[in-house]
Amino acid sequence: MTGLRALMRALGRGGWRYGTVVVLFFALANVMLWRAVYLKITERDFLEQQGGMRYERVQEISAHRGQVLDRNGEPLAVSTPMETVWVNPRELMPAIDRVPELAHALGLDASRLRTQVQQNAERRFLYIKRQITPEEGAQVKALRIPGVNTRREYRRFYPTGEVTAHILGFTNIDDQALEGIERTYDHWLRGEPGARRVIQDLHGGVVEQRELIREARPGNDLVLSLDRRLQYLAYRELKAAVQANKAKGGTAVLLDVRTGEILAMVNQPSFNPNDRTSIRPDLTRNRAVIDAFEPGSTMKPFSVAVGLESGKFRPDTPIDTHPGFMKVDRFTIRDHHNYGLLDVTGVIRKSSNIGVTKIAMAVGPEALWSFYDALGLGRVSGTGFPGESSGRLRHFRDWNASDIATHAYGYGMSVTALQLVRAYGAIAHDGVLMPVSFLKVEQPPEGKRVMDARVAQALRVMMEEVVKAGGTGTKAQVSGYRVAGKTGTAHKSEAGGYAEDKYVSVFAGLAPASNPRLALAIMIDEPGTGVYYGGQVAGPVFSAIMEEALRILNVAPDAMGPATVVSAPSKGGQG
Repeated sequence: MTGLRALMRALGRGGWRYGTVVVLFFALANVMLWRAVYLKITERDFLEQQGGMRYERVQEISAHRGQVLDRNGEPLAVSTPMETVWVNPRELMPAIDRVPELAHALGLDASRLRTQVQQNAERRFLYIKRQITPEEGAQVKALRIPGVNTRREYRRFYPTGEVTAHILGFTNIDDQALEGIERTYDHWLRGEPGARRVIQDLHGGVVEQRELIREARPGNDLVLSLDRRLQYLAYRELKAAVQANKAKGGTAVLLDVRTGEILAMVNQPSFNPNDRTSIRPDLTRNRAVIDAFEPGSTMKPFSVAVGLESGKFRPDTPIDTHPGFMKVDRFTIRDHHNYGLLDVTGVIRKSSNIGVTKIAMAVGPEALWSFYDALGLGRVSGTGFPGESSGRLRHFRDWNASDIATHAYGYGMSVTALQLVRAYGAIAHDGVLMPVSFLKVEQPPEGKRVMDARVAQALRVMMEEVVKAGGTGTKAQVSGYRVAGKTGTAHKSEAGGYAEDKYVSVFAGLAPASNPRLALAIMIDEPGTGVYYGGQVAGPVFSAIMEEALRILNVAPDAMGPATVVSAPSKGGQG
């Protein structure tokens, strides 16, 4: 009543304007109160939805890639959960003085981190450090610094390191496949991220998890044909041989001849895929499927096979190689010695260039080329491996007489180590060429017959002579097992012709010769100690790998006693 009387006195003295303002103020307050009550009662659901939209976000749920396993279930590639630290610079700027705490927890330079945040002050997202351990991530969260957040990611880890690096390849920090099996089967291995609605506070922290929009789908596991035990074995022996021979590099491929499965594939030099700082393009190339080389005398058994298939030659057919050289077109073909009269088996045993040239001349270029083509030379093997090379095999219509000769003993063409071991697998598998596979094979596929079984069996008997006394590959003998193989030594081609002092040293073979299970190809690139013949350089590597591989796989011996090892190198042909 007192206030009302004061209002009336004011109005009576002419202060009606003041009174009008007061009345309007009370009226407005009543309207706002009524509106608040109305919204609280009738529009509650709508307002809560709108408020939620201001703080509700869709959060990605990371999905890890599938494991890569060897044929026995041993892990070769796995994804490990990690934490990544990121900041909202806009929110962190008011607390910029706490940057040293964050830097200390992450092992970063405080002044550099402060500068990085200040230079990006208008952004809402900035990576600070990616893929730290969950324990380190927990320490960062415990600091409770405004604008500092973590998110779950996965890092690819390769337990076997450089041993399987060239086959598996690797992923980048965003888990994207870049090389190797990771890239070939990325569609199978890659997971599908999920999504969930969450409520975040002003600092970006999750205060409530809402409905799941889409579940994360982990990638599928992939089982390879590799046997980790054999892979370690092959890598160890190849690395030792490259170092002992001061070579530029090397390759070894071990094949199950009955299934076409690649049991081991190694290269030197290698790299550690777990250390991304060590990854260089020149080291990541899988030379076994990408690099092609002239195979030299390792092609001679196939030239002989064409002769046997033609019916013009038998293993005991005599061939005169006197006087140790012959002219073809404007070129002179030479043997290491004048071997005089040899039979076809002797041509293989002594690795006679003249003998195999005469066989190739007798059967003609079309027959030789057709057989090489049937073996898959000049074409990719179909594994799907990134960058796989087809090698080089010119059509026989482009050959002249000297091309017939050079193709007969492995020049003028090129193959990969995988193509070479696959071709030897056909000899081992009674003339059936099997498709090769990096994946474990449950049911052996149907191969393609490329030569008569009797021809393949005859070749194996002839190739056994190579590792016996008087042959060019005595250092490839395996104690307790019969071995059939062939040496190869080729000058490396360079601009303008062939290098006089650069070689590739090769040995390819199979065991046990009586009932083959494994084929193995070894290539040593540019041995640098002055010893370069395939039998001397690659032969011992074949012996070491094949002997232990047969033991690991529990393959029964087929030789009655220990092999007779000849200590002095054979002075046979240029194999």
